[in-house]
Amino acid sequence: MARVISNKRILKDVFVLRAEGRFEGEMGQFYMVRAWDKFPLLSRPLSIHDIGNDYIEFLYRVQGQGTSILSLLKPSDEIKLEGPYGNGFPLVKGKIALVGGGIGIAPLYLAAKKLSQNEGVDLLDIYMGFRNEAILEDKYKKFADNLYININGFITDDIDFKKYDYIFTCGPEIMMKKIVDMAKDYNTKVYVSIEKRMACGVGACLVCSCKTKSGNKRTCKDGPVFFGEDVIFDV
Repeated sequence: MARVISNKRILKDVFVLRAEGRFEGEMGQFYMVRAWDKFPLLSRPLSIHDIGNDYIEFLYRVQGQGTSILSLLKPSDEIKLEGPYGNGFPLVKGKIALVGGGIGIAPLYLAAKKLSQNEGVDLLDIYMGFRNEAILEDKYKKFADNLYININGFITDDIDFKKYDYIFTCGPEIMMKKIVDMAKDYNTKVYVSIEKRMACGVGACLVCSCKTKSGNKRTCKDGPVFFGEDVIFDV
């Protein structure tokens, strides 16, 4: 069990949950989070937004019963955390862009934090696309060489693909597919973080199946981060 430090509302339906404790985790990995007893039956998979010596953070949007319960948590409440699970983003060098759409920006903060500490990274740009209102710009900006915000448009239109060796992205599948397709012309390697409904988090139930060129993969175990060109998107 972990004790809640804070659960801040960022927008009407978006929160940052911080819990106290010593946790492990790398950029792109996730935890199964639970703040209830028997119902809902399943824990909720939340990507690691940030992690420190004595805390872990999750940026999440209220989308159903489970996250609605999470949104009601108060300081000193207890939650159950299981993880870290999954394969995250690789620690690469060179010129890198992080591209997030909506709540898909969640795992990219820890990625920005880790990559900014890597001496082999020559350029780190962050692109964030939102439907109505931008969030947490100042938080992300401190790790970026350049921060690009797009509201009610297409963040993919803002990316100068030829600048980058790698792109890490998370968000709507249609956005990630477009990034993968456009990056092929520039030999830019793209890694995508896939969001799927999950039940177990350890690859046993196959609920979170993801289509790839080498067959169906388990998002929770083989992912959630995949090499973009391997993924067969459903859009």
